[in-house]
Amino acid sequence: MISIREMARVFGRIGVLSFGGPAAQIALMHKELVEDRPWLTEAQFLRALSFCMLLPGPEAMQLATYAGWRMRGVAGGLLAGLLFVIPGAAVIVALALAYGVYGQLPLVQSLFLGVKACVVVIVIQALIKVAKKALLGPAHYAIAAFSFLALFAFNAPFPLVIILAACAGAVALQSNVEGGAPAPKAPLTQTLRTVAIWLLIWFLPVVVLSLVAPAILIDMARFFSTLAVVTFGGAYAVLAYMTQAVVGDFGWLSTAQMVDALGLAETTPGPLILVTQFVAMVAGFNAGGAGLALLAGLVTLWVTFAPCFLWIFAGAPYIDRLAHMPRLSGALSAITAAVVGVIANLGLWFAGAVFVQDGAPHLPALAIAGVAALLLLWRKWDMLLVLPICATLGLVLLRLV
Repeated sequence: MISIREMARVFGRIGVLSFGGPAAQIALMHKELVEDRPWLTEAQFLRALSFCMLLPGPEAMQLATYAGWRMRGVAGGLLAGLLFVIPGAAVIVALALAYGVYGQLPLVQSLFLGVKACVVVIVIQALIKVAKKALLGPAHYAIAAFSFLALFAFNAPFPLVIILAACAGAVALQSNVEGGAPAPKAPLTQTLRTVAIWLLIWFLPVVVLSLVAPAILIDMARFFSTLAVVTFGGAYAVLAYMTQAVVGDFGWLSTAQMVDALGLAETTPGPLILVTQFVAMVAGFNAGGAGLALLAGLVTLWVTFAPCFLWIFAGAPYIDRLAHMPRLSGALSAITAAVVGVIANLGLWFAGAVFVQDGAPHLPALAIAGVAALLLLWRKWDMLLVLPICATLGLVLLRLV
């Protein structure tokens, strides 16, 4: 049996080095868990990845949790999942508090201009990568176009778009199943007990908050709990939905601050959905200072990641049966195609927020985005190198204009 100490060393390293989004994080885990040591077979890794992509929430964090569960049960899953999240969450705490204190200074705003222009190109890069993997035939293109039009032209609710895509895929995009007998089912009573325990862990703090906490914390607990259930397709897919609520419905942040939040979240290790923690902390800081910001971040982390452990611990015993469930595979394929349209809509929204100021084109932002596009899309430079270059360009160009 693999020791807890060895697991902590390996998963701790994965958590600290998990920059670059889910593709890079999944590649890192494959190297550590399949190539460098025989902790998972190739088939086990791929089946688990397929399952995690079907779930709401950050697939890379859930994949790490599954790997830990497979080695040492619930304790191993908790260890692996928490080590994947904690390094990035600690960095977000420092960044959010610094942003609350210094974010409105002209120098900081100049730096953020470059970051925001670079983020637009990063979203375009994500769109290209997802499209290459997801759009495999006419049906996939049609689903992607439908999701884009539904969101852009008709302002359809994001969860509805994902549900409709999954239903269409389950019917029209069923894949071939593997031969052989399916893996045995887990006892139903065991699954129900796991679900009950983790629902209690997830919602008990929310109930307590509803009795004693300020209204803003109650709203955050409820909203980010809802977000945890509909975050299909990764953080990029749900950002537009989150922005609509955070900026338009609750008024916690401005549009500019939301773009800043994504830019900072891109620079930290761990899942990109940690942007929710940053958003909550900045909103808390605006409403009540550093103390409320820390409480808001803690509440949001809890309701964002407790559901991830629920999905994995309840579903892990069924993962080996995925190869024999073609309707689920079809639904996953359609959801991934729909995410292409969702990210395209998000990219247009970001571009409008960054490149148009007071009804006119913002030439410094467009120039910085051009540099970012050359470095990221053509020269294939690492995002963590390009972001500081763009931030510096923002400082220089705004001083010259």
